[in-house]
This record gives sequence, C-alpha cells and structure tokens, in this order.
Amino acid sequence: MRILAAQINPIIGDLEGNTNKILKAIAAAQEHAVDIVLFPELALTGYPPEDFLLLPHFIESVESHLKKIVEASTGLTVIVGTPRRNSDTMEKPLLNSAAIITDGKITGYQDKILLPTYDIFDERRYFEPCKDSKIWMIKGKRVGINICEDIWTDRDLIKYTSYMRDPVAELKPFKVDLLLNLSASPFSVGHLENRIRACSAAAKLLRCPVILCNQVGGNDSLIFDGHSLYMGRDGYLSNFAPGYTEGYLLADLSHTTGIKDLRLDQEEELYNALVLGLRDYFVKSGFKKACLGLSGGIDSALVACLAVEALGAENVIAVGMPSRYTSDASVTDAKKLVSNLGIAFKELSIESPFVSYLDLLKPEFADRQPDATEQNIQARIRGMLLMALSNKFGYIVLSTGNKSELAMGYTTLYGDSCGGLAVISDVSKRQIYQLARWINREKEVIPQSIIEKAPTAELRPNQKDQDDLPDYAIVDNVLQAYIEDHQSPEHIAIRFGYDLELVKSLVKRIHSNEYKRRQVPPGLRVSDKAFSIGRRFPIVQGWV
Repeated sequence: MRILAAQINPIIGDLEGNTNKILKAIAAAQEHAVDIVLFPELALTGYPPEDFLLLPHFIESVESHLKKIVEASTGLTVIVGTPRRNSDTMEKPLLNSAAIITDGKITGYQDKILLPTYDIFDERRYFEPCKDSKIWMIKGKRVGINICEDIWTDRDLIKYTSYMRDPVAELKPFKVDLLLNLSASPFSVGHLENRIRACSAAAKLLRCPVILCNQVGGNDSLIFDGHSLYMGRDGYLSNFAPGYTEGYLLADLSHTTGIKDLRLDQEEELYNALVLGLRDYFVKSGFKKACLGLSGGIDSALVACLAVEALGAENVIAVGMPSRYTSDASVTDAKKLVSNLGIAFKELSIESPFVSYLDLLKPEFADRQPDATEQNIQARIRGMLLMALSNKFGYIVLSTGNKSELAMGYTTLYGDSCGGLAVISDVSKRQIYQLARWINREKEVIPQSIIEKAPTAELRPNQKDQDDLPDYAIVDNVLQAYIEDHQSPEHIAIRFGYDLELVKSLVKRIHSNEYKRRQVPPGLRVSDKAFSIGRRFPIVQGWV
C-alpha cells in the first residue's frame, strides 16, 4: 500500500483556495499510483477556524466544496479533515471529522474523540466528541484513523489535562495494520520531539506503522511546522516531510526506508518558525512591506533580520529616530546593520516634537521632576511616526518588544508596543542573543557591537535596562518557571537560590502589567505558554 501525506498550508476560511490545494494533491497522488492520500486536520477550512464554525452559511459552503473533493477522488481513497454537522445534536452542533472518500463516494466519517480545551485550544466550544472507535477496510488493510489529539495519549506529553479515554488503545483489539493521523499540531520549541514520541508510542502499542500528516504555515499567532511523519511498526522514524514548507510524504508499506534521525538545532527551529509566521501573516493578509524602528539595539536588529528573510530586503524599511539621548554608537550600529541587510533606511529625529511636547506640558508639570513620563513621550513620538508611515504607504509596523520586556511591563503603551505584528513577543531575552549568534554563525550580519553592548532604551542619560530590572538571566528563569511551568514564587526561589522577595516582586510585575499586554499587537507563539494566545489571567485581581 502506498500513502501520500499531503502537507498543505491552508488559509483559514479560504474554502476555494484550500480546495484547490487539496485537488492538486489528489492529482499528484493519482499520478504516483497512490492508494491513499491523507490531509491534515480541518484541511478544508484551515485550523483553527474559530467562530466561522458558528456561521450556518460557512458550513453550507464547506459542504459544497467537499463535493468537489469527492468528485475528484477517482481511483483512490482520500482522507480529508473537515467540520460536519452533528446529526444527533446532543450538545454541540458540529463534529471535527475525517471524511473517508473512495472512488467518488463518501464511505463514512471518522470523528475526533479527544477535543482539547486548554492553552491555545478551544474545540469543545464547537464540537461534540466521537463516541465510538472503529476501523476502516481500505485495500484489504485494517486501517485506524484518528485526528491530532487522539494520538497524544501519553500522559507525560500533555501538561494540562488527563483524558478518560485512550483512542489509540481502543484500536488495539481490532489488530489494525496501519494508523493514520490527521494533525494540526502547532509549533513550539521542542514540540517536534514530543510529536515523534507520541507517534512512536502509538506504533509500538499497535505494532503497526503510523503516518501523521501535519498542517504547515502561520495562522495569526499560531505557527504550524509541518514535519509530517512516517513511523515504522517498531516505533522508529522511517521518513518525514520537510519542515516549514508545503510538501508531500510518500510512504510505501511494502518496504521501509531505514531509520531516519530528525534532530533540529533549537535556534534553527526557532528562526525558521518566526520567519514562517511572519511571512504568512503578510502573504495571507495581502500585505507586502514592513517598517520598524531601528534603534541600534539587539531586539530591533533581530526583527530586521527576520523581516528580510521573510519578506525580502526590498520590502523592509528601517526607521532611525534618534533623540538627544541616542548615542553615536547606536546610530553607527543601526546604519551598519542596514548596509549588511541591504534595506531602505529613513532617519527622522524626534528632538523637535519632543521639545514641543515638553513646552506644551511644562505648565502642567510645574514643580515635578522628570521621570518615566518624559521617557514615554519619546517612545510615543516614535510610535506615532511609524504609524504615520504605515498609514501613508501601507506598511505594516513590526513591534520589536521581546517576551522578557513584555512580562515586566518594560514597554510603552502606544509607543514601542504599537504595530501590526509583535514578531518576537514570545522570545525571551536569552533567546534573542542565541538567535543573534546563530544568524552570525557564518558571517557577521548583526554587528558584534550590538550583541556585546548592554541593553538600553536610551530614554535618559546613560540609561541601562538593568537600572530598572534585575539581570535578564534572572528575569528569564523566573519567567520560564512561573509562566510556563506554573511554579510558585517559593518553589522558584528555592530552585534557583534567589531571594524570595525578589521573585515575588517579579511575579507581581508580570500580573500588574497584564493590562498592557491586552493592548499590544498579535504576537507569534513559539513557546509552550505565550502572552499573545492561550494564557488567560484577569487584569483586576487580588491573588498576587
């Protein structure tokens, strides 16, 4: 038996475009004499379709486009992810399904059993879970079919829930010859390794090959890395599709291709995911050009590099906005980076509007010493200039704040936080430096002086980030332990040997700045717990 896993990059809600991608893959499968062509979860709608699923006319259009796929399935079996109406109408009106189509006819549907409702997932908002497990006879083989979460039955791999059912174990009595999984498994650093472990465990339990077809592409904050998998019955990886791009994985069950290794450098993983998320945000939205404030610091330097890789140097405009506090070294570093990247550069001094604001507010601020207010005015002037360029020329402003700064509230509302996409909002300061060094692994792209100098906002004389924050290594350790691992301040203090009051003060800053993070642009999710999506805490609370 020959199976083609079609790793496509759908656009949410683009039923016509997604159907065309599916039809193209079916044609390729027919040319290669394939028995089964497998698609990702909800391939027809794109994942996650969210509240489009609540629109009756959207579901009607899904049904209409599914008919086109059925008509094209001559000579093979097509397994495609789609929402469908729940005829039983128990609780939810829809089912998350795999349509099994053979030679021009729908032979049935396999519905999703485990509906994740945690972190970034909210599937119980729309779908009713499948009640029964079953197998499908295809070309004389007993085939098990399940959808994404249904294969994640290893309790060690899921942090937030413990399911009462094990869809993989439920297939064991059927003695299946093959397990097929339709996935929309989002990227986070290190998640691919867990996906491989989940497939390996299923293959060993059922003693049969496992093929997982994963969606690829960026959809708003979520990034899907692809890397569709073919796991041998012994639980070893036999083959895989490329990451971060569309592609086909052809699996021939009559012979194995040996054991393959899929270990990726974490910096390369992170870089590729950010580039994909940034590129698809623009391409799928119909935008071409980006602009960003280039300060001569490491955060904006990294965002510029990512933008050039994703959009092309000709589509990136860097804007230097020096003030009275901007050092000559920062201006020099910014211009050197611009030269290295080959991008357009505009310089707009903020000194004149800053003076105007100070003069205007002087009567109001009488008898009060300068403080963060005057610093924030500078950041907001810069934000206004970037948004003016955006309005006039149709650029999308890329926000350059990192996760560590957002956690601490070390950002200015309507200033450096403004924009259309927060590219590195889920990247810690530690990871920022790691990525910068990775980019420079073969030649100096980001000037070494940018990497080596102490971080500074340059909003007052001789300012350094560490004047207002603990060392970023401390911030990042607390951030990881508290946000991603949900550890208490007491536990964190003991774990790292930090002063408890210091840890408590950082945790308090995380929560007291919740209101700021609600107002920043959407950000690309690359960790297990991002601020942009999947984390829900009240702004007004009395716990912390």
